[in-house]
This record gives sequence, structure tokens and C-alpha cells, in this order.
Amino acid sequence: MEEKKMGNDFQDVSTAPTLTLDPFQTQETKQPPAEEKKEEPALDDSILTDEERRTVDAFAQQIDLTNSTMVLQYGAGTQKKMADFSEDALNNVRSKDLGEVGELLSGVVKELKGFDEEEEKGGIFGLFKKASNKIDSMKAKYAKAEANVNEIVKVLEKHQVQLMKDTALLDKMYELNLTYFKELSMYILAGKKKLAEVRNTQLKELLDKAKLSGLPEDAQAAKDLDSMCNRFEKKIHDLELTRMISIQTAPQIRLVQNNDTLMVEKIQSTIVNTIPLWKSQMVLALGVEHSAQAAAAQREVTDMTNELLKKNAEKLKMATIDTAKESERGIVDMETLKATNESLISTLDEVMNIQREGRQKRAEAEEGLRNMEQELKAKLLEIQG
Repeated sequence: MEEKKMGNDFQDVSTAPTLTLDPFQTQETKQPPAEEKKEEPALDDSILTDEERRTVDAFAQQIDLTNSTMVLQYGAGTQKKMADFSEDALNNVRSKDLGEVGELLSGVVKELKGFDEEEEKGGIFGLFKKASNKIDSMKAKYAKAEANVNEIVKVLEKHQVQLMKDTALLDKMYELNLTYFKELSMYILAGKKKLAEVRNTQLKELLDKAKLSGLPEDAQAAKDLDSMCNRFEKKIHDLELTRMISIQTAPQIRLVQNNDTLMVEKIQSTIVNTIPLWKSQMVLALGVEHSAQAAAAQREVTDMTNELLKKNAEKLKMATIDTAKESERGIVDMETLKATNESLISTLDEVMNIQREGRQKRAEAEEGLRNMEQELKAKLLEIQG
């Protein structure tokens, strides 16, 4: 609100230098506009136009050093305008918060850096699922970062508009400062002309008159005029000090204006270059991720296909060999027939041995039975006898 009011005040102020002997009157006599100077001029009438030189000469003739009020108020109007101008310039600087703009720009960088891709590793079984999850994660991060960046951009755009207004306002302030500088220079030139004129004419005449007459009132008149000349000279010196402040103010305004311009350029670069580039890079990153994941999936499929082909080829080889071997085998192997024959012969031998042993045992048994029968008969005969 203060900046807006200050801008309106500057618009109402004329940039043409004006001179007055009554700075506190309601209406000021305006002089023709002065030519603009790009560089700070030296204190001589070369900085003035012909019209302004005539204004200085005419104004010098209106100065009355015997009028103490006029001496007291000489150039006070311009000094008051310079004081108000300095206060407005100070308020303009105080109202700026370029640190906030810097923080917002840092916030943009932080958001852009926060978009960090994390690589995921996995086999063929989780490849497609992980790929989908990663794309979704990247899109979610991008959407969040984009929303935050867009909010920051809105604030930056407002600051940019305000800074551009401030830059235009500082141009007006610079013009006004040049106007005040010229007014002060004109006051000083007119005052010095009048002071030199009074000291060379009126004061000299009063001093000569006092010497000739020897009257105290003549001496007092000369002393009073000399005192007024000294007061007026001090007043001119004060105006020279104010003029120096005006000289120092000019580069200060340009420094502030330059800072505003730099911030506008940074904001503009961020909005039209950095952020669109970031968005395009994010689109490319998503595209590259799609391609990378498609390539990874293709690689996994190809690897598995090759692995399956190798395994199937090995199995086919073994099956073919086994089939060939089986096809060349007889119904019964020779080893089997030989083993069966040996087993049969061994069985027959065992049977023959068993039969032979059986016959032998039966013969022995018959012999034993006969012996027992004889023994039994003998025993019975013995009992009967």
C-alpha cells in the first residue's frame, strides 16, 4: 500500500526544476522543463539550458539578502522535497523482501532435486509388476513436484510483476532526483551570483560609506549586511550538501533498480527456461524408463527362451540316444540268457544232488530199518525161549 501511494506521489511531482523565494506558498511558479542529463554534471552553468540560465539570472535579481526570512527559506522547498524523496526511497527499499524471492527460487531447485529416480532390480517373475510400480511411483513423484512448483511459480509471477512496477517507479525516482539536483544547482548558482554581486557592490558601498562618515549606524548597516551575506553563504553551503546527497542518491537508486532487474531476469529464466526444461526432461525420463523396462523385459524373455532351448536340446539329445540304444537291443539280452542258463544249470545240479542225497539217505534208512527189525526179532525170540 505504501509503495502504491508513493508511486502516485511521484506521478504527481513535476520533473521540471522550479525556483521560488517562498517555498511554502500553495502555488509554485513552474519553470520550463530541463534537458535530461545521463551523467552527473559539474556545478557550473553548462549543465543548464539557455532558458534555465536566463531563469537563474532573473531569479538572482529577485534575491534580497536583507530579508532574513527569504535567506532562511532560500532553497528550503527543494530541500524539503529532497527529504521527502529520501524518505520515500527508504520506504521503497524497506518494503522489499528479495530474500523471499531467493527462498522461492531455492524452493524450485529443491523440488527439482527431490525428483530422484530409484532403480529397482528383479527377475522375470516380478519384472512386469515392478516395472509398473516404478512407473506409477515416478508419475506420482512428478505430479507432486509439479504441483509444488506450479504454486511457487504463481508466487514468483506476482513478485515479478511487483518488481517490474518497482523498476518503473525507480526510473521515475531517478528522474525526480535529477530534477532536484538541477534545482539545487540553480539555487546555488543564483545564490552565488547574488552573493558576489552584493559583496562587490552594496557591501563595498556600505563599508566605504561607513569609513567616510564614521557614523555608527553606517558601520552597523555594513556589519548587518556582511552578517546576512555570511548567513546566506552558509545557506548556500547547506544546499551544496543537499546537492551532494542528490548526487549519491542517483547510483543508489540504480543499484536497487539493478537488483530488481536481476531478480526479474532470474524469475523469468526460471519460469520460461528452467521449469519447462525440467518438465520436458521428466517426460523424457518416463519415456526412457518405459524403453529401459521394455528392453529389460525383452532381455529376460530372450534369456529364458535361450535357456529353455538349451535345456530342451539337451533333453532331446538324451532321449534320442536312449531311444537309439533301446531300439538296438534285442528282446532278451545275451547277458540275461547267459545268466538264466547258468541259473538253470545250477538249479538242475542242485536237484540232482538233492535226489542223490535222498537216495543215499533212503538206502541208509532201509539198512537201519532192517537192522532194527533183526534186533527186534532176536529180542523176541530171546524172550520166548
